[in-house]
Amino acid sequence: MIETQQFLYRIQPTRVEMLSEGSTEEEAEIVSAHFAYLKYLLEQGVLILAGRALNTDETSFGIVIFKAESMEKAREIMESDPAVCQGVMRAELYPYRIALMVSG
Repeated sequence: MIETQQFLYRIQPTRVEMLSEGSTEEEAEIVSAHFAYLKYLLEQGVLILAGRALNTDETSFGIVIFKAESMEKAREIMESDPAVCQGVMRAELYPYRIALMVSG
């Protein structure tokens, strides 16, 4: 069995007006692909948690907590996110460990 570690990537929109004024058609398509990618990671047992802050200013962000075998693999997962690789979101990757979590 391959040992996995936990990672977190923090994403922020590259165009903050996307949140306050609405997405362009292209941004909406990419964000839809981003959501589908996260659902795929969940189905594969990679994704632990994903969500976003609900504010609509420049401090808004989302987080994706997931499992990977290495920092390199984690970076590959993050950079394969359609919102990241297509430039709608910028992302920062961090090694991470959940300390406490509700069960059930």
